[in-house]
Amino acid sequence: MRPLRLGLRENLRPFLWLIVVNAFVGAMVGLERAVLPLLAEETFGVASRTAILAFIASFGLTKALANLSAGYLGDRYGRKPVLIAGWLVGLPVPVLVMMAPSWSWVVAANVLLGVNQGLAWSSTVIMKIDLVGPRRRGLAMGLNEAAGYLAVSLAALASGYLAAAYGLRPVPFALGLVFAVIGLLLSVVVVPETRPFAALEAAQPAPATHASGPRSFAEVLLLTSWKNRTLFSVSQVGLVNNLNDGMAWGLLPLYFASLGLGLERIGLLAALYPAVWGLGQLATGAASDRIGRKPLIVGGMLVQAAGIGVLLPGQGFGMATAAMVLLGLGTAMVYPTLLATIGDVAHPSWRATSVGVYRLWRDAGYVVGALLAGLLADLLGLPWSIGGIGLLTAASGLLALAQMQETARPASRAHRQDRR
Repeated sequence: MRPLRLGLRENLRPFLWLIVVNAFVGAMVGLERAVLPLLAEETFGVASRTAILAFIASFGLTKALANLSAGYLGDRYGRKPVLIAGWLVGLPVPVLVMMAPSWSWVVAANVLLGVNQGLAWSSTVIMKIDLVGPRRRGLAMGLNEAAGYLAVSLAALASGYLAAAYGLRPVPFALGLVFAVIGLLLSVVVVPETRPFAALEAAQPAPATHASGPRSFAEVLLLTSWKNRTLFSVSQVGLVNNLNDGMAWGLLPLYFASLGLGLERIGLLAALYPAVWGLGQLATGAASDRIGRKPLIVGGMLVQAAGIGVLLPGQGFGMATAAMVLLGLGTAMVYPTLLATIGDVAHPSWRATSVGVYRLWRDAGYVVGALLAGLLADLLGLPWSIGGIGLLTAASGLLALAQMQETARPASRAHRQDRR
């Protein structure tokens, strides 16, 4: 048995298997992005925007809590058991949506989907951070998130076309059962346990950016949520980022339908946003290793705000396409960089717990976004709701500019220091 070594090249095979597994995790949620809001209106007759977005709130709340549990349980019992548990919980989700006699069943199914996403996606993130070590952390997170959100895009595109051809149920959701079975089998058979790699890194001298360890759960919760300014910045940006993603998921299909766009075009737009998001992360994660985390985090939130602003004139498919590209690009700048920043700051002994706390706050954004966007849409209309979310997104980026410290060691600065 060869000795454990940190690094992407040294652990390429298990890393690639984790990429594949995370693609199936992303595909599970992608099936819903084009179809579910329309299912609420057309099949179940739900008129209230707030009631429609209840499925996102239930998803976000359970995913946030599952993220927190995944980090803690991964540090205590290992990453692989948590990943397998996530898939077991996800198996019934597509069946429940296909058979649902009322909208409340769909909301309940999304509780299980939230647990699936929280346990499984968090585990793949933590496992990749374990494997690669500190030098290629941004690249690793870019590859992980790219795989997940490209799968979200492809599944959204497929569900939109299947819905247009065969109806909103059951055909679009039959794919979900296939995804869940394959993801579970891969997780059991080919994915290794990676906690020993975290122990190996913990035994090495810690970088200056690391907060000291070990820490209790309560200390990690406070550090990640508030006490450490950089971790606080990461947590609030993550929350607002998913707040506007919840708006994009729940309201934009309805907004596009109000502009007269058909199901196929709505499905294409629902797929375009995560496609740009996913592909962009192939570059942005690695770029954060070279130029630093902060420019991408601040800039990404401002680009997202600009994309939301482009939607407001309601000029049809062309402007909606431009808005989805900007929204996807801004999210790609932020998503892997936030996770890499957690890895820069958190000590390996409590890193998984810190990732779980961050993802708790980030996915709480779905709850806040669903409730806020739904209430604003019911009171003031869709354009006002979308515009208000855009202003919050810009404010989050400016807060990160004021509070966050740079945590990466960009290549140019590292080269100068090494020459000394």
